[in-house]
Formats: sequence, C-alpha cells, structure tokens
Amino acid sequence: MRTCNAWILSCLCMIFIAGGALAEDPQLGSVRVVFQTNYGDIEFGFFPTVAPQTVEHIFKLVRLGCFNTNHFFRVDKGFVAQVADVVGGRSAPMNEEQRKEAEKTVVGEFSQVKHVKGILSMGRFEDPNSASSSFSILLGDAPHLDGQYAIFGRLTKGDETLKKLEQVPTRREGIFVMPTERITILSSYYYDTELERCEKERSILKRRLSASAVEIERQRMKCFP
Repeated sequence: MRTCNAWILSCLCMIFIAGGALAEDPQLGSVRVVFQTNYGDIEFGFFPTVAPQTVEHIFKLVRLGCFNTNHFFRVDKGFVAQVADVVGGRSAPMNEEQRKEAEKTVVGEFSQVKHVKGILSMGRFEDPNSASSSFSILLGDAPHLDGQYAIFGRLTKGDETLKKLEQVPTRREGIFVMPTERITILSSYYYDTELERCEKERSILKRRLSASAVEIERQRMKCFP
C-alpha cells in the first residue's frame, strides 16, 4: 500500500512539474509575423494555448495591414520596446475594416507565463479587459509585470534590431521613456513555418524521386542496351 501511495505521489509530482514547465515555456504556434522597421526586421511567434483570443486579434490586425506605418512610441532600455496603438500611431489613414478591428478590445488573458526578455505582452489601461493593439517586447526580465498583463508570444528573430532601438536617443514623459526620432514599422507580413517545412521536404522528395528515376533508367539501359 505504501509503495502504491508513493507511486501515486510521484506521478502527481511529475504532472505538477510538467504543468509548471508548460506554464514557464509554452509552445509556439507555427505562424511567424515580421515587422520591417527602419532599423531592421523583428520576427515573433504566438502562444495560441496561452492567450487564444489575444493571438487571434493581433494576427487579424497583422493580416489587415493595421501595423503598417505604425511605430514604437516607447523604448525603455533593458525594460520594454512598446508598439503604439494603431488607431493613433499609424501615419497612413485606416480603412473601415481596419478601424473596426483596431477599435476592438480583448479580455485580459492573464497567465503564469513570466515576463522575461523576448516575451510579447499586451498593453492596457486600468481596466484589465482594455487591451487593443499596443503591445511590448520585453528587453529584459520584468517580474513585477507577471500576472498583470496578457502574454501572447515571444521574439523569434531580431535581437540585433532591438539592440539598435535601445541606442536611439530618448526623452522622458511621465512614466514613459520615448525615442526622440520615429521608429517606424514600415510594413509587416506573416508566414507559416509548417508550410515552409512541407515545401522543403516536398522539394527534397522530388529531387530524390528524380534521381531514382535517372538511376532506374541508367540500370535499364545497362541491362538492355
């Protein structure tokens, strides 16, 4: 009986540890988004199992081109680089579909995922359900933000670009550290890593089949000249 109880306790501990690991290091989805800025590209992926509604909303904004001509209104070295709300942050006017989506807010999907360097975290007002399109890329660990802001993804490429952003001269306005020159998101696009992998594997398979066909023909000609 003691052995059985010990086994059950061991299993529960393993489940708890696994659950904790999942909370600390969630799985990225296959979609990647790229922001092309005047300082270089920044690429990130989503955590659809952590913040599904937030991910869906941000991805739709990307698909509609809402972040194009937007900018980073805040760059606080070692802390955050924050994208402006697209409604007021774009230099280009918005069409009706873009504005309709951009004015939506999403429920605060707070999780146990930690605010560490590279994490994407939604901006919001005092209302926990007021997040819309402004979000931050963490430039360093910020444990005081844990559980208060919705984490929905993380940086996958663009460390060098972020380092350049941190070197831009800044000024302080209240609690915000803001760049003195505009850091523009010139354009944005997305792609699916799974589809790219499938295309690569399909290309390899085609080459192998082609090589096999050539070899079979060579052997046939050798046997039946």
